[in-house]
Formats: sequence, C-alpha cells, structure tokens
Amino acid sequence: MAEEIARDLHEAIRVTLSKFAQIFDTINFGLVVFDRDLTVQHWNRWMAMHSGISATQIVGEAAFDFFPQLNTASFKKNCKSVLAFGNFAFFSQKLHGFLFPFKPDSSFGSRFDMMQQSCSMGPLRSEDNSISGIFLIVQDVTELANYEHKLVEMNTKDALTGIYNRRFLESRLKDECARQQRYQRPLSLIMIDIDFFKKVNDSYGHQGGDFILQAVAARAASVIRKTDFFARYGGEEFCCLLPETGAEAAESVAESLRVHIAEMENRFDDKIIKVTISLGISALLADDSPDTLLKRADDALYQAKNSGRNRFVRI
Repeated sequence: MAEEIARDLHEAIRVTLSKFAQIFDTINFGLVVFDRDLTVQHWNRWMAMHSGISATQIVGEAAFDFFPQLNTASFKKNCKSVLAFGNFAFFSQKLHGFLFPFKPDSSFGSRFDMMQQSCSMGPLRSEDNSISGIFLIVQDVTELANYEHKLVEMNTKDALTGIYNRRFLESRLKDECARQQRYQRPLSLIMIDIDFFKKVNDSYGHQGGDFILQAVAARAASVIRKTDFFARYGGEEFCCLLPETGAEAAESVAESLRVHIAEMENRFDDKIIKVTISLGISALLADDSPDTLLKRADDALYQAKNSGRNRFVRI
C-alpha cells in the first residue's frame, strides 16, 4: 500500500512538472523540486547552466550525492519542517552566502569566489492537499551583494588609501572605549603625522604626495595586528586604535611603525622619496572619554613634532 502511494505521488509530481517544464526553463532563477526522499524531480535550465549538471544526469538521483555540502543538520531540519508542517524556509545570502557552489557571473566583477544566493523553500501539494514534495528557488544576488559591500566601503574606507576613514574611527573609538572600560581592559591610541609632508607636495606635486600617503598607509597597515584599526584621520594624519593593548605595548607598536616607515624607499617618477613620521600615544584611563583619549594622543603628537620629529611621545 505504501509503495502504491509513493508511486502515485511520484507520478503526480512528474505530470505537474511536465505541464510547466517550458515555463520553468525560461525563468531567470534556479528551480529545483525534491520528492519526500529529497530525490531530485526537476532541475531547470538555469540550474543546469550554472552547475554544469544536466537534468538528465541529476533527475531521479539523491540531491546529496551531487551536492554533499547540502547534507547539513540545518538544511535537513528545514526540509523536514516543510514536509511535516507545510512551512516555508528562507536562506538569506547575508547568513548563508550560498547553498549551491556556483561560480559568479563573469559579466561583472565580483569580490566573491562563489555566486551569492538568496534561496526559499516551500511545500508542493497534491490534489488532496497532502505534501508531496519540496520546491527550492535559487536567486543570484551576487551583484546586489557586491553593491552593498561597495556602499559599506564608501562609508567606512578612505577613497585614496583604502584604509578606514575618520568617520569609522570615531565610531569604533566610542565602541572600544565603552567596551574596554566595562571589562577593565587596556586600550591605546596612536596618532601619526608624516613629517614635512608639505615639502613632498611642493617637490613632487600632489600626485607625489598622494603616492606617499598610499605607501605609508599600506606599510603601516601591514605592520599592525589584524585586530587593530588603522585609519586616515585627515590630510597626512593617521590614527591607530589598539584594543587589548597597554601603554608599553603601544610604545613598541609606535616604534615599529616609525622604523618601518623610515626604512621605506618610495620610488616615484624614477626618484626615491624617503619620509619619517611622528607619533603621539595615549592609553585609556578610568575616567577617559573618546574625546579625552584622542586629545591626549594629539597633544603627544604635537610634542613629538616640536621636539625634533621622527619619534614618539606618550601622554
């Protein structure tokens, strides 16, 4: 009896799909139909084109045999929920990235190695309203995800150097000050200024100045930890926010930055431009605010520049 019911369900799915096969193959998103055993019953042209797997190859086969990465507790739980209760399930690109490992469309540049997908799953019902299978819709949202990342970068990154901008730094500084004070953890801030930067602009033009800003930013960003935040504060000034870092450790970071920048030989227009930096350091105190922490670092930078440059001062 059970086998007869199963055969009837399979036949119902097959007949339904055959009626709409031409429509399913012209839509610009992926459509997959599974039976209750998660055997593939329909695989439209979009899925075949992006996977390289034809409908002839995959229809009648277990989905997990072709895509073992789907064989997760989360995916199977959603399938069971759809089959048992007729629920709908959604797989957001922001949470999952993708379900199927397809390459992104080469017609536009992408920061992603894999196509970003927004997917939704729901029940297929027979004439008696029983749930006979599952449909899965796969939408390519890579272009939208790329655009969203670009918007984020425009709001948080400096256009010239590619490092964080002042807006991001000030927002992060508030968050870090609150977090470190709450848990009584150390936090330090380094303000950095390129020495005699005006002379670079006067000697090599603004293109030469921009080149130096980019070179200094890239070198400094490569020296600090991944957990630190390096930002362009304005003009030739930079800031480095050091979570979980006390005053003495911040001095070591400052000296490392100073030495690395001083040793650089920046070749521009067949000429070598060497620059140095001055640095001001402040470490978070119990009664500090973001403004007072920043002001002390700025005052320390002022002292470093007035006492000869190419050095750091801590206040």
